[in-house]
Amino acid sequence: MLNLDNINKAVSSVHLPDYNPLDIKPGIVHFGVGNFFRAHEALYIDKILHAEPNWGIVGVGLTDGEHSRKKAAMFKVQDCLYSLTECAPDGGRTVRVIAALRDYLLAAQDPQKVLEQLSSPSTRIVSMTITEGGYNINETTGAFDLENPAVQHDLHNLDNPTTIFGYVVSALRRRRNAGLKAFTIMSCDNLRHNGDVAHKAFVGFAQAHDPELAEWIAQNATFPNAMVDRITPTVTADDARQLNDYSGLEDDLPVVAEDFHQWVLEDNFADGRPDLARAGVQFVSDVTDYEHVKIRMLNASHIMLSFPAILLGYAHVDQAVKDPALKQNVENFLVRDVIPTLKASGD
Repeated sequence: MLNLDNINKAVSSVHLPDYNPLDIKPGIVHFGVGNFFRAHEALYIDKILHAEPNWGIVGVGLTDGEHSRKKAAMFKVQDCLYSLTECAPDGGRTVRVIAALRDYLLAAQDPQKVLEQLSSPSTRIVSMTITEGGYNINETTGAFDLENPAVQHDLHNLDNPTTIFGYVVSALRRRRNAGLKAFTIMSCDNLRHNGDVAHKAFVGFAQAHDPELAEWIAQNATFPNAMVDRITPTVTADDARQLNDYSGLEDDLPVVAEDFHQWVLEDNFADGRPDLARAGVQFVSDVTDYEHVKIRMLNASHIMLSFPAILLGYAHVDQAVKDPALKQNVENFLVRDVIPTLKASGD
């Protein structure tokens, strides 16, 4: 089993952390510890911890149930270690053990421990990967949905919350009352202007609970926009066996991803940040142009390829892209329709 006791027994081809995981202190709390987060944000943080050991991550799971409890138990058994296998187009693979995640809390089992971690002066960033639907924005009005039953519960039980909005706003109230700084609320979702959406959601929740607290949050917390990109598929039981056969590890939590990854992040932090530029993060003043490139070049081209490919009987992207007609159609779309609409970023 992969854990701190036997991490050094890994075969030489597996890249191990270039720091002692026991020396890492938490500076980030992350909601939504799924495969994308583990292959993306956690990887970037992992790459800077040898120089900045106070930016470790405490993961938080909000859902309860058998699957969630099993996942939490596996994280504990493995000391929150896991392997990341990166696959290149030419078939090459690299495997590394990620140790950026230093604890994992299941909120339903100990909500007060989550609140204590969020309220700790050491926590300076709260990040999240909760998907577009997780922001609880009413599609008709465009406002934060206060009628959501879970939201209503938290508005009247802020000391015992169940939603990310309740946890974060409750912790910010504690920090304000203790004279501490607010933290940065950092979205890592594939959602355009995700920081602006997060601002609307968390300040909207706080406004419904306490307008003065909402004003304090609006003035002191920050919500940077971000563009994130990496293909990170689901890992089935069969996939996990194949990944472990390749790596030689006994890992119950392996992750696999393409070898490409990108993170463009608005440089807007309330209480400092790690030097993620050394790990490849692009810090900018405005992510809008980068979002346009991704949505129009990447996402739209996938649609342009997939729909006719399905009609032609193809099941996989690699099959479709080898069809000369489909490939030419996508290239025409990008060159003639998309590229003329884009502009280079000033950052």
